[in-house]
Amino acid sequence: MDILLFNVTTAALMVLMFNGGLALVGQNTLGRRRIPWAGVGLTGLALAGVALQLCWSGAMGALDADPSKSGWWRVVTSVFMQNGGLGGAAWNIATLAAVAAFADWFWGAPLTLGLFAAGILLPEQIDKLWGQTTHSTDPRNFAGSSGATYFLGATLAAALLLRGGADENSGKAAGEGSDDEGTRRGKAVRKNRLLALGVPVLGLAMWFAQENGHGLVSCYGFALGALTWAAFRTVLHPDRDLRQPPRTTLASLTGLIGRRSRSAG
Repeated sequence: MDILLFNVTTAALMVLMFNGGLALVGQNTLGRRRIPWAGVGLTGLALAGVALQLCWSGAMGALDADPSKSGWWRVVTSVFMQNGGLGGAAWNIATLAAVAAFADWFWGAPLTLGLFAAGILLPEQIDKLWGQTTHSTDPRNFAGSSGATYFLGATLAAALLLRGGADENSGKAAGEGSDDEGTRRGKAVRKNRLLALGVPVLGLAMWFAQENGHGLVSCYGFALGALTWAAFRTVLHPDRDLRQPPRTTLASLTGLIGRRSRSAG
């Protein structure tokens, strides 16, 4: 029962961050956005790590972050190893792909990669400041991408709390000045902020009730996300794909793959 509750709360926290990411970039804008290449790259590294594990039985021993082993590279390479079986690996890679895409669209590729790197390197250092000498707060348990993914997802929740959400269709649709439109927008902003605030609240509850490291890492990410928004909000342009649509969008790529699949069949 304890394991089941652990998995349910961990999944619930990710659902909050996934819905927060959708609210932040705008669900109805996804098809018009560019290919999130930073997200594609991170997901590709995770897939390559799984392929390496399948081809090399010694991959985990050589690349995980077991503190009893030496190797400066382990803190990074362990993120792209998966130790939760096939189901755990599939969950980690799917959530990484979604969260990294939302982050790429909102933060941009450089900040996304920087925040993901922070999710790899910072939790262990913060743990040391609190006097934590074990890996109990690290959800990777020596390997896995979930810690960095939850950290990155929480940065989006912080931005959603402070920004209030995406302005649908650039937020300048006709009728913006009507009372009904203003009321609708106000309700949407309040809903988004409650959704965002749920991430650190649930995260802390998970940590204190279960010692679930995903929750504590998410709180770390939320704090850094708030600082990042404060520092870079004037230069962020998450609606750039909508004002200047790229040649290749998710919709055009999906259509191309569909046409080629039909022709091949």
